[in-house]
Amino acid sequence: MEQMFLFGNEAAASPLADRMRPETLDDYVGQQHLVGEGKVLRRMIETDTVPSMIFWGPPGVGKTTLARIIAKKTNSDYVELSAVTSGVKEIKEIMNRAEMKRQTGIRTILFIDEVHRFNKAQQDAFLPYVEKGSIILVGATTENPSFELNSALLSRCKVFILKELGEEDIRALLERALHSPEGFGDSRILISEDQISFITRFANGDARTALNTLEMAVLNGTPNADGSIRIDDETLAQCTNRRSLLYDKNGEEHYNLISALHKSMRNSDPDAAVYWAERMLYGGEDPLYIARRLVRFASEDIGMADSNALLIANAAFQACHYLGVPECNVHIAHAVVYLSLAPKSNALEVACINAENDIRKMPAEPVPLHIRNAPTKLMKDNGYGKGYIYAHDTEEKMAKMTCLPDSLAGRRYYLPTDQGREKQFKERLEQILEWKKS
Repeated sequence: MEQMFLFGNEAAASPLADRMRPETLDDYVGQQHLVGEGKVLRRMIETDTVPSMIFWGPPGVGKTTLARIIAKKTNSDYVELSAVTSGVKEIKEIMNRAEMKRQTGIRTILFIDEVHRFNKAQQDAFLPYVEKGSIILVGATTENPSFELNSALLSRCKVFILKELGEEDIRALLERALHSPEGFGDSRILISEDQISFITRFANGDARTALNTLEMAVLNGTPNADGSIRIDDETLAQCTNRRSLLYDKNGEEHYNLISALHKSMRNSDPDAAVYWAERMLYGGEDPLYIARRLVRFASEDIGMADSNALLIANAAFQACHYLGVPECNVHIAHAVVYLSLAPKSNALEVACINAENDIRKMPAEPVPLHIRNAPTKLMKDNGYGKGYIYAHDTEEKMAKMTCLPDSLAGRRYYLPTDQGREKQFKERLEQILEWKKS
């Protein structure tokens, strides 16, 4: 029995995003900094002189599409693999075939989608074939290649950075899908400009998300008596129930967002800080990770300028531990706003760094005898604790004795600022130092 399809032919059974995939550079949308007229990547593709290269960019920006355009333009043998589904045996067979073809003068272009999913040993296996010219490696990755690819392999590849698509690019794709025979051009889809704009914003620069959302809305639209299909707002809302933001808790974007949060708080910008914190929570980040970073920030960037910051950050951590998401988002926001508005001082951080530098560069200095503990007679006889002054026995509650090793006598690590309450501690420390000198 012949299967029937909604839009009249078997090709329409494939996903809209696949049906609308451009086959030439002229139809390709976005990445004009790479494939615009006269740009280097376009020239390489058109002259069939592509080197080994890595396409790095967020999902849905055209990495695989570019590789398939290369496949149509090249005179080389073209092989496409996915690092998710390909096994070692399959890879070895491809490498062996590529080497045999090289000996007959035929190049092999090997495209690997999600190349970052290959481990370091698997990546190493490609090196000799890339070096000999058996294969021209074209890899696609959403992860920062400097983190995920072997340096040896990366040094032999040119990295092209693909950017997320702009709203005009996404809108052009949607319009083309609505009017092209490969899309819904043979049907009458009743969709408003506002609805197209809504899908465009929802896609967040991802062409695949935009086309998949449009397809879902059409397939769930209301058929009319005249054969047209109407998209209503309620259906569209159901198709866009949750926006999928780029966020990988173990990848580069994870570090980009926590960096944005930290630097927004450091710059006393509570609005930006709340936004980045919510971005992380919305993307599925563990709230305890964010809370731990806030605890660190409280001492690293505020410190003695407002010691209450550490109490607030710890309280937020405990609240996140008790409640979890989504309820704890307001506690994260509470701490983030407080830390953003608190006076800033990195004097504690600088003190730690400078002390660590001295520890790293200098030999392990012995503890001065007068501040060593002397629990036994032998230790006392050897001078342990000799000359120690118990501060509480003095009128000033401090003694004029050196507690640093002799080689570091007079070394200053904690240099308080005039920010917030730290100004009071600065004045107190100056009084102490002056008294000890007198």
